[in-house]
Amino acid sequence: MDKENPRLIEVLARHWGFATLRPLQREAMDAALAGRDTLVVMPTGGGKSLCYQVPAIVRASLTVVVSPLISLMKDQVDGLVACGVPAAQLNSSQSGAQQRDVERALTGGALRLLFVSPERLALSSFRQLLGRAGVTSFAIDEAHCISQWGHDFRPEYRQLRELRHLFPNASLHAYTATATERVRRDIVQQLALRDPVELVGNFDRPNLTYRIVPKRDEVAQVEDVIRRHRGEAGIIYCIRRRDVDGLAAILRGRGYRVAPYHAGLAPELRRAAQEAFSKEACDIIVATVAFGMGIDRSNVRFVLHTGMPKSIEHYQQESGRAGRDGLEADCTMLYSPSDAASWKAILSGGAEDPNAEHRRAALENVERMQQYAEALVCRHKALVEYFGQIYDNGNCGACDVCLDHHELVPDSLVIAQKIVSCVVRAGESFGIGHIVAILRGVNSEKLLQRRHDKLSTFGILGGYSKEELGDWISQIVAQRFLERTSGLYPILRLTPTSRSLLRGLRTVSLMRSADHEDSRDDRAWIGVDHALFDELREWRRREAESHGVPPFVILGDSTLRHLAAVRPSSLERMRQISGIGDSRLSTLGPALLTVILDYCTKAGATFDAPAPPPLPPRQPKIVTASRSQAYAAFRRGALIDDVVNLTGRARSTITGYLADFIVSERPRTIERWVDREHYDAITPVAARLGTERLKPIYDEFEGRLSYDTIRVVVAHVVAQTASQSP
Repeated sequence: MDKENPRLIEVLARHWGFATLRPLQREAMDAALAGRDTLVVMPTGGGKSLCYQVPAIVRASLTVVVSPLISLMKDQVDGLVACGVPAAQLNSSQSGAQQRDVERALTGGALRLLFVSPERLALSSFRQLLGRAGVTSFAIDEAHCISQWGHDFRPEYRQLRELRHLFPNASLHAYTATATERVRRDIVQQLALRDPVELVGNFDRPNLTYRIVPKRDEVAQVEDVIRRHRGEAGIIYCIRRRDVDGLAAILRGRGYRVAPYHAGLAPELRRAAQEAFSKEACDIIVATVAFGMGIDRSNVRFVLHTGMPKSIEHYQQESGRAGRDGLEADCTMLYSPSDAASWKAILSGGAEDPNAEHRRAALENVERMQQYAEALVCRHKALVEYFGQIYDNGNCGACDVCLDHHELVPDSLVIAQKIVSCVVRAGESFGIGHIVAILRGVNSEKLLQRRHDKLSTFGILGGYSKEELGDWISQIVAQRFLERTSGLYPILRLTPTSRSLLRGLRTVSLMRSADHEDSRDDRAWIGVDHALFDELREWRRREAESHGVPPFVILGDSTLRHLAAVRPSSLERMRQISGIGDSRLSTLGPALLTVILDYCTKAGATFDAPAPPPLPPRQPKIVTASRSQAYAAFRRGALIDDVVNLTGRARSTITGYLADFIVSERPRTIERWVDREHYDAITPVAARLGTERLKPIYDEFEGRLSYDTIRVVVAHVVAQTASQSP
């Protein structure tokens, strides 16, 4: 791949210290160099910025970057200058003299990258300046902002459509981390892109662990997450401004370095909070969705939502602010069905969006987000498939579902029958809260007025909490035994399968949170000297302070970990560290080397250790009791459904256990679990297409065979191949 344009790799290594390109980066760079328009969709942390930065240097011409926030421009320009790239910003925060200096550099051909806001591009004087400077391309960051169907529509982005007519010879490049197919089509139309090269990366973020936890004791649950990441950076999102203020005050009172952020705060307070977080003067930001787009800090180790976001696009974008450096990070959501009601009330008020069609789409997004939160399927799989891609990695080992954080509720069928029966008796005119109150036997005025205290189901599930019953009703809806209407006040209704459930002709699985230990994923710390990493981090903080830039602009955490693992003894060896290019080696190398030499001398540590191996694929982090129980049952020849009933785990989870069991224990035959006809059909296809990915095999059978069946057979093929290896 790299041989096609060695100049790209040479520039990448010289300025950024990277030896290889990530998926789709080369295609995006080649298109830019060829003058083609592009639409590039890559997840946060996927390396979008390099797609326009590297070609600007290789081509030795001017690229104008449209960025939505001044703070984001500054961080990006500081980072580029640190890498030896001629870049500048032009915005209202600069003095007149500073702006004139930039304009002279621009017209003198000294700049390769100029960052501006969409508002500045609307100025005719600036457009004339760009014409004299000979701009060859425009890179539009956060391009989803131009679409009214995107999750962060900004009217000022609409004027960018004029660029095609004003600069017909310049290529246009749209970049975003989150865009459905509908949004992508709208971006192409709004920008009038000409036969664009569309590159859509994998939406999965395998370094993130997703957890959705029923909201019980919010403050205690928030502290649990913070304790797992003490001294590390995190963002806590709340739905309302008052929730931000209250939670921030509580956490600050308990000794945490925290700052609030929302649109109701004075601009100087927002700037101070963002700057403190960026410069690592505070660890945690508690914020509404107003915080995030201008945040370029790469080492955020956790994102916690205290309530459900208003769309899956928002969730993908907000949770994606964790782990932008590619290292492990946690994304936890505290969920309650009332979150959806809160969002519907906010969005139905009419103040947020006067466009009725857009408001209707926003309400639909809330319902999709609620479905995601309530469905007990692999979180990585659900996110990827929402954006139109196939996830065929089996057990992700990085979400609450695949990590066995749920267990089957005993007597699930009986409980579900009582719940559905209550809906029948009360009538299909009430929401979850009212049905829960009947089941728990609450003597409220509303119930007494309707004589619902006389129903046979009144108090029939009084031994369970309202949170448990609410969770289970949501699961029954997800399994289509009840239906929840849309709108501001959704009610529960029966479905065609409700009666079958009441007669005991259907099976239902209700799950609840299981006791588990949350252990950190330490794979990225393999071989890293923690004490040296801490010293390097402190050196980075001082260095950043002296230059007036955020610490991550100096060096990222992944580079510091690499340094702390290898402990190079010379500048020549330091040059091999990923993330240290020629510019950083020249400006930072001697000081870094002094820190490492002093530490190794005092600690008696060796120099020039081997580089850490590439991270192994994700595996389940803990061997749970249910996994051990399942393996023992498989050894006895138990069927999949028997093991489901034995362990109380979902069928998809047990199928994953079986595939792992087959690979590790290599049974001679798997006819107990897969019939011979399916086995004989799948094995030659697997031999022809390979066993690395399940999707090509699944596509070959056009959906006639399930992923679970294919996964089990492929596991046996892999096990047999391993058995025959010398």
